[in-house]
Amino acid sequence: FNTGQILMGLADGARRWPDAYAEPMRAAADWLTDTQDSDGCWRRHPTPFARPGEKAYETHVAWGLMEAVRTEENAAWRAAALRNVDWALTHQADNGWFDRCCLTDAAHPLTHTLGYVLRGVVEAWRLSGDSRYLEAAVRTADGLLTARRPDGALPGRLGRDWAGHVAWSCLTGNVQIAACWLLLHGDTGSPDYREAAIAANAFVRRTIRLDGPTGTRGGVKGSYPVSGAYGRYEYLNWAAKFAVDAFLMEMDTAE
Repeated sequence: FNTGQILMGLADGARRWPDAYAEPMRAAADWLTDTQDSDGCWRRHPTPFARPGEKAYETHVAWGLMEAVRTEENAAWRAAALRNVDWALTHQADNGWFDRCCLTDAAHPLTHTLGYVLRGVVEAWRLSGDSRYLEAAVRTADGLLTARRPDGALPGRLGRDWAGHVAWSCLTGNVQIAACWLLLHGDTGSPDYREAAIAANAFVRRTIRLDGPTGTRGGVKGSYPVSGAYGRYEYLNWAAKFAVDAFLMEMDTAE
C-alpha cells in the first residue's frame, strides 16, 4: 500500500526530473506488478496497520500505477492497475457500497477507505475511458450523497445501506470524497456533486484552527469531534494533504 502511495510522488518527480526519479518509479511500478496475484488483488506483503484480509480500497495502489503509466506508458503497469480495479468491483454492491473496504470493520467501512476505493475507480475511468468505471464510480458517489448530514459532513463509518454508524465524522474521508465528487462533477456535469463537495470541504475547514500553537495551527484532526475513533486525539499529516488537494480542486471549479 505504501509503495503505491509513494509511486504517485515518484511519477510526478519523473515528469519533472527524469534523471533522478524515472528509475525509482519503474522499480516501484515493476514491484507492484510482479507481486500482484493473477486476479488483480494484492495479498502478499499486507499492511501491519489493518486487520488481515483482502482490501478493496487498494485501488489506491492501482492509482499509483496509473500515475506511472501517465508518466511513461507501460502495458504491464496499465493492465495491473485496471486488473486491480476490476477485482475491487467484484466487491461492489448494486447500490455502490463496497465490502472488504476497511482497516478494521468490513461491515461499517470508514469514509477514509471508501474515499480510497472511489478515487481508484474514478482514476480508472479517467485513464481508460471505459464507461464501466464511470458507472461504478457514480453508483458509489450517489450512495455517498445519501449519507450526508445537514451540516455537510459524512458520518465516519457507513453501513451497507449508506446509513451512518457513528456520530463522529472522519475528516480525511470527507475531503477525499469531496475530491472525487469534484472530479465527477467535471465528468458528468451533475451540480449535486459540486454542492456536496463544497459542503464537505466547508465542514472540514470549520474544524481547522488558524491561530494557536504552531504545532496545531492549520492541522487537520483525525475525527471531529477529536475524540472520534479515527485518529483519536491526533492531527494527521495525510488529513492535511487530502484537505489541501480538495480545497485546491474546489478553487479550480469555482463558478
